[in-house]
Amino acid sequence: MKKIISLLMVAFLIATMTTVSGCRREEPKPAATEADTILIGGAMSVTGIQAPLDSPAIEGIKVAIAEINANGGINGKMLEFRNMDSKSNSATASEVAKQLVDQGAVAIITSSDYDFGGPAARAAQAAGIVGISPSASSPLFGSTMLGDKQFTLSMWNTTMGAVMAEKAYIKDGLRTAYVITDDFIDYTKSLSRYFVQCFERLGGTVLREDIFSQGKVDTAALIAHYKALPQKPDFIYISSYMPDLGTIIKEFRTAGIDSPIYGGDAYDDPALFELLGPEFGNDIYWDSHSFNSEEAVPGFTKYNAAYKELFGKDVDAPWSMAGYDVVMVLAEAMRAVGTDGDKIAKYMEDHTFDLLTGKLDWSDAASGHEPNKAAAVIKLEKGKPVFIEWAIPEYLPRP
Repeated sequence: MKKIISLLMVAFLIATMTTVSGCRREEPKPAATEADTILIGGAMSVTGIQAPLDSPAIEGIKVAIAEINANGGINGKMLEFRNMDSKSNSATASEVAKQLVDQGAVAIITSSDYDFGGPAARAAQAAGIVGISPSASSPLFGSTMLGDKQFTLSMWNTTMGAVMAEKAYIKDGLRTAYVITDDFIDYTKSLSRYFVQCFERLGGTVLREDIFSQGKVDTAALIAHYKALPQKPDFIYISSYMPDLGTIIKEFRTAGIDSPIYGGDAYDDPALFELLGPEFGNDIYWDSHSFNSEEAVPGFTKYNAAYKELFGKDVDAPWSMAGYDVVMVLAEAMRAVGTDGDKIAKYMEDHTFDLLTGKLDWSDAASGHEPNKAAAVIKLEKGKPVFIEWAIPEYLPRP
């Protein structure tokens, strides 16, 4: 009996040891931790009226992330970009930015507009991290209104309005304008304001300014106002967004109005080119952030190849290059100073960046993080955009 008990105890011990040693052999290796990656958050719109600007920027962000990670990441850590749809809604933008901060984002890339991106920037500021917009051009998007760690990659509307005023008056010899302003957001309102200020300062005359609200445009009334002017204006300046922007231009052209049309970067939309086509897409001029050609942008061919490898198509909207540039700026700063928000912001203030969207130098926080940057001047010819030049205005209005 004792022998049987002893044998049972030996068997039990062997089984126990086998089980324990088996558990040790099967014990998984430690999983990768969040410390192995650097998270950049995106509070950008993939739905709603802002999506045509933000979606291309997101594509450019992904191109930059893939390139950086293929080359070893940032100081040995991989970059991760995580976007949450802000739905072209300011309240949603604020909420998703806060969620991304809670998830560990070290910077927030916001929508390409002050009204839709500003709330996300404020959430980033409250968390002590950098917020940056690819293309928000309202002077409200900067450190004065949003905080000392908030930036936009875009030139402000002060530059955008002044460049086209000087093109019209100085380069094209135009003296009278009919201005149409969409009061939709600060971008559309301030763009017209700075254009008018600069054009009149040069000696130009605004014969009339009409204001409408996005989604409620009465093109018949605008055409009637144009035709009732005491003299035919030398050109029309329209500050608006798609889809109303395209509706106005097409209806004016259909009505036989052939005056040159000028505007800002919202014109840089493939949907506008398609709508107008070769019949109506002529004698239209605007300034924007970049242009899809090696002639205008040294390095575009390489960027386009990387973009095509990722998305299976050529670059169509230059806003994707702004998204790419945002990541490259953040990556350069993080390589140099790490992921602390104060240090990243200071690095961005203190350095000049050579980008696909041009050379960029920000002022310090006390001066608003004003972007010192040229604008790409473009014309539409038979429905196709054609690069004219890079321009910096001789006179820059104060915001």
